[in-house]
Amino acid sequence: MSGGSVIVDGLRAALAPHGVFIRGIVLFDEGEGPALADGMPARSVILVGNIGGSIWEPFSRWRQSSENVARHDPLDEWSKGIIRPLAVAFDATAYFPSDPPWQPFQRWAMRAEGLKASPLGILIHPDYGLWHGYRGALGFAVAIGETGPPRAVVSHPCDHCAEKPCLTACPVDAVAPTGFDAAGCRSHLCTEAGRAGCMIGGCLARNACPVGSAYRYSRAQLAFHMAALQS
Repeated sequence: MSGGSVIVDGLRAALAPHGVFIRGIVLFDEGEGPALADGMPARSVILVGNIGGSIWEPFSRWRQSSENVARHDPLDEWSKGIIRPLAVAFDATAYFPSDPPWQPFQRWAMRAEGLKASPLGILIHPDYGLWHGYRGALGFAVAIGETGPPRAVVSHPCDHCAEKPCLTACPVDAVAPTGFDAAGCRSHLCTEAGRAGCMIGGCLARNACPVGSAYRYSRAQLAFHMAALQS
């Protein structure tokens, strides 16, 4: 078994109890990767994250602990509490979407899994739809996996969606073919209609997407993410 296989298998086993999965591996040419803790460029990055609501129960149990109730950004804190010890154990450098220096997580995910952005700006997966996420990444000084060109973009679900319900479900037209109006979305969430709709049951446009509906987050998780969006 190669060293890369040992790392991948070890990470899978350590992440599984938390509902976190290896979401893809990015291989870099010499000098191309992000800086590791020692300042040298990484040769590979392993993306880790959730598939559907896989993290919700483990995260909720952690959050119920009295010492974690008042955390300002509990999901980030929980994620870091899982990923940082793994970085130490596997001689890696941890990266997080919320921490500078900002890393190109979306570009990494597109390169690793061949995904493209949906009209909401969220990367859409052919199986999971809009119901997945990246909680962090681990950078390594060695190349893990087979070397070769970036993975080709898979068939983009939005290109085969004739009705495109996400473009008509938003009550303030924040979702459009030209892009996502984040300011308009946030303003709507502060209104009575927004609080009674999206804030409780999740983004109406996101919920309208038919791809990966089996992986849709629970009502409690949707409400949590909407509250975080408004904060």
